Amino acid sequence: MSALHPVEIAVQDPAGARIAMAGGATRLELCQALEAGGLTPSLGLLEAVLTAVDPAAVNVLVRPRGGGFVYDADEVAIVSADIRACVDRGAGGVVVGTLDASGGLDVDTLRRWRDAAGPATLVFHRAIDASADPSAVFDALVAEGVDRVLTSGGAPRSIDGLDMLAAFAARSGDVEVMAGGGVQPADIAALFAAGVDAVHLSARSRAGHDAPSGPGGGSAGHDVTDAATVADAVAAAG
Repeated sequence: MSALHPVEIAVQDPAGARIAMAGGATRLELCQALEAGGLTPSLGLLEAVLTAVDPAAVNVLVRPRGGGFVYDADEVAIVSADIRACVDRGAGGVVVGTLDASGGLDVDTLRRWRDAAGPATLVFHRAIDASADPSAVFDALVAEGVDRVLTSGGAPRSIDGLDMLAAFAARSGDVEVMAGGGVQPADIAALFAAGVDAVHLSARSRAGHDAPSGPGGGSAGHDVTDAATVADAVAAAG
């Protein structure tokens, strides 16, 4: 079963990618460190996921670190190189976000990354929701011709940003508006009713609680993709 409306699942490993696509997801966002908001996956992880599922369905988060979205010249160059590596290996899209020091869209950096992405889909992520003026950033992204914007409508959770999401959808032109940020299956009908084109969620549960952890090993357990949550989301989007 696949969703009537696009459902994107954020995944962190090949098993999660297979679960999401088998459950009817339209596409994936691949990253690692979702607990930190997501970071660029390793090359080994990227290649494993591109082997596990249709590469065209995989959008790779390219984010070099946590701690905001204002990047220096070294970081901009690293992201450009990572974008090219992802596209060269066949990923369908890349997911990026960049702001300037005043909290607006860093247009010059975005253009560099768009050039690096070439024919791949270019997605601007929830950096828009951290900006000083999400509405102004959205209009700038439309003007720049990005393919998709992932946003909660400036709210902590998408379901609380319905008014802004509806406003974005009403003036998005050819840009796809994808609601993301704390999305639960129960929210999905209302999000699509607001006019968004797609929804994004991580559909996570925790596993591995019995594995040794502690100092030097991080918190107990690790994220896995939950097949039941994927199925509920796809059903809600239908």
